[in-house]
Amino acid sequence: MQTRGAGRATVAAATCGFLLVAVAACGGTPNEVHHYGDIPRPGGPTGTARPGAPEVRSRVPGIGDRMWERIPVGTRQIVAVFGEYETSPYSTLVLYEKRGTRWEPQRSWPAHNGKRGWATDHQEGDERTPVGVFTLSDAGGVLDDPGALLPYTQDEDAFISPLSWDEAHWHDFDYVIAIDYNRLPGTRPDEPTRPLGQSKGGGIWLHLDHGDGTLGCVSVPESAMKYLLRRLDPKDRPVIVMGDKANLRQ
Repeated sequence: MQTRGAGRATVAAATCGFLLVAVAACGGTPNEVHHYGDIPRPGGPTGTARPGAPEVRSRVPGIGDRMWERIPVGTRQIVAVFGEYETSPYSTLVLYEKRGTRWEPQRSWPAHNGKRGWATDHQEGDERTPVGVFTLSDAGGVLDDPGALLPYTQDEDAFISPLSWDEAHWHDFDYVIAIDYNRLPGTRPDEPTRPLGQSKGGGIWLHLDHGDGTLGCVSVPESAMKYLLRRLDPKDRPVIVMGDKANLRQ
């Protein structure tokens, strides 16, 4: 990979809930193999195959009353991230879209969350992904805009990972979508303001998967990132509903 010089050192310090002193961006050993759980995945494990007649529901399966009540009125796109269990880094991401009064699953992919699982009270450096419902309003990355509908900031110096990180992580931030946890919606993904305070962490993104758990973000294959960037539309008020299955059912 071409050396970018000092630009790599400018990556936002709070990205994925970690400081730049972290040994690796959002991860650990990239060679783990895992079979993901039984979550409605109409697109198959890679999101490439769709059934002839997709299942439709009046409500997204696996999301209980407590979480459902947090979804803003007018939302027509839901990115649902179902974690295997509270301390697991393995999850499945499913995109649902509302058609009339029905929620239709579009695509799904295997994903990773925090290497120590999920947190209902996320703290800076806990290596867990916050559970909850969050809007999705801004995107960006190292690479040029692939056709995103969300506002997209291309900035190689800001998003590229340091050469000191393991090679498996060098492309983590080629594409990112900011998850509006403890951040100012409507700003570029690396904007450092933390409305809830620094101790609550921040810089929680959707980004490219490197094969294992993260330090707080949710990671998916490159095909998923490109699809989501081209599909998530501000006029449909997209949100992400994420957590371990047990918490999401509440």
